[in-house]
Amino acid sequence: MSNPDYQKRKAFFDQLLTIYGRKPVLEALQDPAMQIYKLHLADSNKEDGIVRDIKKIAQQRNINIEMHDRKALSRISKNGKQDQGVAADLQLTAYQPSSAISKDLLTNSKQRYIALDRITNPQNMGMIIRSVAASGIDGLILPRRGGAPLSALVIKASAGTLFRAPLFYCEDLGQELARMQTQGAQLCGLSSHASHSVFDAQQYSSSQIFILGNETDGVSKEIEEKCDLMLKIPMHNGVESLNVAVTAALIAFLGV
Repeated sequence: MSNPDYQKRKAFFDQLLTIYGRKPVLEALQDPAMQIYKLHLADSNKEDGIVRDIKKIAQQRNINIEMHDRKALSRISKNGKQDQGVAADLQLTAYQPSSAISKDLLTNSKQRYIALDRITNPQNMGMIIRSVAASGIDGLILPRRGGAPLSALVIKASAGTLFRAPLFYCEDLGQELARMQTQGAQLCGLSSHASHSVFDAQQYSSSQIFILGNETDGVSKEIEEKCDLMLKIPMHNGVESLNVAVTAALIAFLGV
């Protein structure tokens, strides 16, 4: 559909991240920096303790509260066994589709992005997001499936920077990388077996996308075949490689 109102609504709802569980939701409500669109509560919750605190803060912040039966709430949280009758929709204003990284942007200025290929550890994901937010790199590209979901654990590991980092989501990382490559971006995969150093990458004047692979087996073969360059971080004293979050931090601050 090309209806502008529909597209606007879709873009808004695509920015929403649903978290669940009483403690994560309470912590989100207690953080004034977090933009919360809606609070969802099961009507079977007892009005005591943490649930009472959650409702009180939501009311103080004028956040819309919706009551649901347990089955409806489990559909919202997508985890009925662990949601504890509580969920909240958080608004990520800096979360946008990777299509926003346009040809004009890639060709008319030297852009630098990090893309994540199947990063599954929430702690790593959160730390990478924090480095991206702190460094001023142009953004982090995240596939919607195949990696750690943006969850309360990721929010905690990012120390809240998830709400300030420039994040770009895509449905298919391989397709989006190929699209950006044809529009002027150089694809740089990270591998401990590569022959070129990341420190050599600064000499290129084109936009660059640095791809970090899975914690166990690195960049997938499918993505590696698309790369223009495979890069390594030079290691000493017999150390084989760095943690992926440390690698991301190093790349994010390269050339800053």
